[in-house]
Amino acid sequence: MTLSERDKKHLWHPLTQHKLHPESIAITHAKGAVLYSEEGKEYIDGIASWYTSAYGHCHPYIVERVKKQVETLDQVVFAGLTHEPAVKLSEELIKILPGNQNKLFFSDSGSTSVEVAIKMSLQYHFNRGEKRNVLIAFEEGFHGDTFGAMSVSGLSVYNGPFEEFFLSVERIPVPNGQNNQEVLKQLQTIIAENKVASFIYEPLVQGAAAMKMHDAEGLELLIKECKNSEVITIADEVMTGFGKTGKNFASLHLETYPDIICMSKALTAGMVPMAITSCTEEVYQAFYSDDIGKGLFHGHTYSANPIACAAALAGIELLQTEEMQANIQRVIKLHENFDKHIKNHPKIASTRQCGIIYAIDLNVEMERYGNLRDKLLNFFLDNELFMRPLGSTLYISAAYVITDKQLQKIYDKIEFLIEKIL
Repeated sequence: MTLSERDKKHLWHPLTQHKLHPESIAITHAKGAVLYSEEGKEYIDGIASWYTSAYGHCHPYIVERVKKQVETLDQVVFAGLTHEPAVKLSEELIKILPGNQNKLFFSDSGSTSVEVAIKMSLQYHFNRGEKRNVLIAFEEGFHGDTFGAMSVSGLSVYNGPFEEFFLSVERIPVPNGQNNQEVLKQLQTIIAENKVASFIYEPLVQGAAAMKMHDAEGLELLIKECKNSEVITIADEVMTGFGKTGKNFASLHLETYPDIICMSKALTAGMVPMAITSCTEEVYQAFYSDDIGKGLFHGHTYSANPIACAAALAGIELLQTEEMQANIQRVIKLHENFDKHIKNHPKIASTRQCGIIYAIDLNVEMERYGNLRDKLLNFFLDNELFMRPLGSTLYISAAYVITDKQLQKIYDKIEFLIEKIL
């Protein structure tokens, strides 16, 4: 039996209705920006496997560092113990984070990094003798699949059956440059009428909302207003972190930095799961007390796993090399050139770009997971491209090491799709 056939017996895949989509493509190995299937096909990974393998699959530098770590220390409890990979990672990560960040809390995934951030923000006020129980989030945001993260996410396709169990959340539109003052007024009203603990946002790009991008100046206004009202600001950089917007973190495009930052995905270069929630010294000090009950009683068995820390440290080192920074700028420029060529096509409603993230809204109506979207997905797979359209939005967020030729194939197939298929 093939891997794909064996898969059907026991496995339940994410975001999959198996009765409608019973087949899975079996991948045997990967290198750079390419996935290799058991059928001998080569798929260009146009989304870096959900934005994780930012430096390419199985990068030899990261592989070697992980191998060395496996031989030394595999796993150790992080409650009461520490180790060199975690300490070294903290030292190097703090150097590239926004300058106000000072403490790091480890967990397992993007969702758990958000869960930790929400708990931090709620307990921050509680520890200071003030109960604040309302959170503010953007419309159409997505922050993960655990309950706190779902609460602040605005995409009902994911959350429908669970909404009655959610935390109290008020939503505001994203600022787009034209509505900045209106959105600011909405935020001010919510803060005036509620006991608001925190404002969580995906800075500049809302990934699951089909790479919806918003105005940096408008976001700056909102963050400043929150700080004036002692509302904790949480930047969910799970998708945007580690170079995707052209800077190490999207928050660095702003003058006012968040109180808390959530990280995962490219944090470990797609090698192993891990997440970090960073915060300012001020946030940390609200938990630093002779009262044990004021501590943050949240823990994960694999917190700061040494192997994951080694992968993350190697990734941060790669990110800062001249070669990787040049790759990022090369991809940005190639996207810009393709955009000039394609953006005025009548079958395209709009295009947008932020760093290496590029998105096209097709001028067609379709459901997020409907038949036409499946047709687009299958078109790309038939042409040996691994792309996952978000409804009528096509997007590219590939590894920084993707070659010009590989990227040109993606561009060519997108253009063919628009010209000949739609």
